[in-house]
Amino acid sequence: MATLPHRAPTPEGLGAWLRDARSRTLAAAEGLAPEQWMGPYHATVNPILWALGHVAWFQERWAWQRLYGQPPLGPGMDRFYDSFEVEHPARWRLPLPDRAATLGYLAEVLEHVLARLGTGAAAPDAMAYFCQLAVFHEDMHAEAMAVDRHTWEYPAPAFLAGGDGNGPSPAGQSGALPGDVEIAGHPAFPLGAAADEPFVFDNEKWGHPVAVAPFRIARAPVTQGEFAAFAAAGGYRREALWRAAGWRWRAAQALEHPTHWRPAPGGGWQARRFDRWEPLAEHRPVAQVSWHEAQAYCAWAGRRLPSEAEWELAAATDPAALRLPIPPKRRYPWGDEPPTPERANLDARRGLLDVADLPAGDSGHGCRQMLGNVWEWTQDAFYPYPGFVVDPYREYSAPWFGYSKVLRGGCCLTRARLLRNTWRNFYLPGRTDIFAGFRTCAL
Repeated sequence: MATLPHRAPTPEGLGAWLRDARSRTLAAAEGLAPEQWMGPYHATVNPILWALGHVAWFQERWAWQRLYGQPPLGPGMDRFYDSFEVEHPARWRLPLPDRAATLGYLAEVLEHVLARLGTGAAAPDAMAYFCQLAVFHEDMHAEAMAVDRHTWEYPAPAFLAGGDGNGPSPAGQSGALPGDVEIAGHPAFPLGAAADEPFVFDNEKWGHPVAVAPFRIARAPVTQGEFAAFAAAGGYRREALWRAAGWRWRAAQALEHPTHWRPAPGGGWQARRFDRWEPLAEHRPVAQVSWHEAQAYCAWAGRRLPSEAEWELAAATDPAALRLPIPPKRRYPWGDEPPTPERANLDARRGLLDVADLPAGDSGHGCRQMLGNVWEWTQDAFYPYPGFVVDPYREYSAPWFGYSKVLRGGCCLTRARLLRNTWRNFYLPGRTDIFAGFRTCAL
């Protein structure tokens, strides 16, 4: 479900979003055995049981206690679910509420929040902000739980069409999309969100002028076939292609190819999607590769990653806009109309699609799939914009500044309502579990 651009949701719309987010959260845990709700310890995932309780706790904290000034519905839940107080390894050792109690907590919090919507008990702006914060947080965790299932080699959630992450392409829209588009750049491109956005995270605030030199950027992300050529050429064994931190990262894991690949019998490669191994899909974007791997590929190919500003300019403008002193920006690559299945591969409607799919979603410069299919690494470290002021949810951005790298655009699992051209994601450069790929720029 999507609202019209630049319009905050009504109480009814917020209620529908809250219910929809909860439906996806519960579906992310469906089909798992009781022991799989915990899973073995892993450094980059959370136990499903803990994640479900954390979602309820977060909604209670912001859309019940903070928004409506109510006492906790689940006294003492902070000791289990406050993610910045409960260390990651401890989440497997805590005496967590069991499955029935956790599901009951989820239902109780949602019921109380829904009952308050539209009663006039909170200012409309505050209601819109804190309810959307709860929805978007839950959307992110539903995506993360799907990623967790992949990490543990569990079956794909039922809501992901195609199961293995490689769903069918629309007829007549498959194949490669080679080549670059040449973009003029701009001396004062307004990087970041505009003040009339109904909801933005603090790391998007606010649009500020950035000089962007002319550049050439790929029309599509790097494909599995293209990345396989890098691996086959010994890219994982050539230290000169890697930055020092990336080479240490690769050596520590003794990687000779992407984490979720293996040599196929008779030659070539197979890729794992959840609990299934399948042949590489040559024209689909490479996914679940780290920033380090993306950088090494670029060095091998004689290319580079785009900067954040280059990526956003390519996604949010057209050539005519760049001739103006202050270029107007589109909310989405194709314009201001909300995402549809013909424009962007989002909302887990399908698995990964060929990079030539969905031409209706092209940006004004002719770049395809800048929203959806795979997250895209940029070259930039994650830092605040000038004048940064932390939002009420203080732990969202600030603890990660300087440590993470910026990704843009969303993936096939991402909820459409979460995204716009200014939306910044951020992960540590060694992460290989998220559905992340990259597109390149000419040197």
